[in-house]
Amino acid sequence: MKKINAAAMLLGLSLFMPAVYADVTLQSKDEVQGSWKLDHTKKNAASEEILKREDTWNFSGGKVTILHIPREGVFYDQPPVNYEVEDGKLKISLLGRPDKYDVYSLVEVNDKNMTLKGKFGDLYFFNKK
Repeated sequence: MKKINAAAMLLGLSLFMPAVYADVTLQSKDEVQGSWKLDHTKKNAASEEILKREDTWNFSGGKVTILHIPREGVFYDQPPVNYEVEDGKLKISLLGRPDKYDVYSLVEVNDKNMTLKGKFGDLYFFNKK
């Protein structure tokens, strides 16, 4: 009887636990190379709120260029900034502050999709262009 209760409790907990996104170690810049359309973002894995996005991130030659960024009803393009892979994480220089970085963990990458996790747990869902 105790085994059945324990199994039922475990099953019940698994139904209410949010999805967990485990980080994948980036081996090289080649894994993110190319043009990626940012489809949407989420505040964290448990969040149901999806924020639609329209920007495109182009990774090429050690630089990333973010294009078509919406702001106040218009769109703009960010000039290229350096990026690197360090300790299995993606480090992207902040515009105008080359000694400061945004750091992202790779959650998933394949031929068509990529998911990045920011340092505060926010998730970025990309489609390959």
